[in-house]
Amino acid sequence: MPTEKITAAAAGTWTLGDLTVNRIGFGAMRLTGSAAFNLGTPSDRDRVIGVLRRAVELGVNHIDTAAFYFSSLRSANELINRALAPYPDDLVVTTKVGPGRDPSGDWLPLARPDQLRGQVEENLRQLGRDHLDVVNLRQHGLDSIAEHFGALAELRDAGLIRHLGISNVRPQHLAQAQAIAPVVCVQNAYGIDNRTSDKTLRACGEQGIAFVPFYAVAGDGREAGGVANNGSVLAIARAHAATPAQVRIAWTLSRGPHVLAIPGTGNPDHLVENVAAGALRLSADELASLE
Repeated sequence: MPTEKITAAAAGTWTLGDLTVNRIGFGAMRLTGSAAFNLGTPSDRDRVIGVLRRAVELGVNHIDTAAFYFSSLRSANELINRALAPYPDDLVVTTKVGPGRDPSGDWLPLARPDQLRGQVEENLRQLGRDHLDVVNLRQHGLDSIAEHFGALAELRDAGLIRHLGISNVRPQHLAQAQAIAPVVCVQNAYGIDNRTSDKTLRACGEQGIAFVPFYAVAGDGREAGGVANNGSVLAIARAHAATPAQVRIAWTLSRGPHVLAIPGTGNPDHLVENVAAGALRLSADELASLE
């Protein structure tokens, strides 16, 4: 499909609390290496900084990041700071707390509620901000997130955070969080190959909460840093002269007006293609073939 002059506005907008964003955003995870959380580095630091600046030029005003997105020589937050500060007034930077990694890259146990302030302050320092637009609590293995989310709600009340979200959650976690403070977004793994969060997606739509899938493009190929594609995806891509990644992004956006896409890349050509996917409309028959 033609990509020239298509901006992120083609996908329409949604809100994160009182912040309006284009539904095509940018995920920063891959900025520091070719695959998720590896210790490789991008081939060219200036190229990655250029991708971030080009994303904003193309209308991207929602960037998803985390302090634990780093490799042996690169930090996604610091790359964002270097590329985009002073930040545009309409740019929303969303980050995540909960998980942590030591300097060698090994995962640490999930942060305790009393450790979350330190993680928030680390994101503030790396990004060069005096407050964070949206902070997602990314949970793992918790039956209840109430204590952790309550700690973030206190930081919101203190002015360090503007809005709160949750990540990697089950439906009961959304109810637990909503009982404490408003939730503006939910981030879960979701895509053509993984529909386990359908119930959560629907619940978010009913409550006007943004649903933000991750691994929506990489699908089953994410561990190898690639993209796994089935016959329907490939056939639809050929019919539209589009890439399989564009089909996956278009399918993501078709799941509801509250669904946001955050594809990430360090490749400037792929960035343009990803943004252009916001203008790709799949027919009812094409959507049915992907079910």
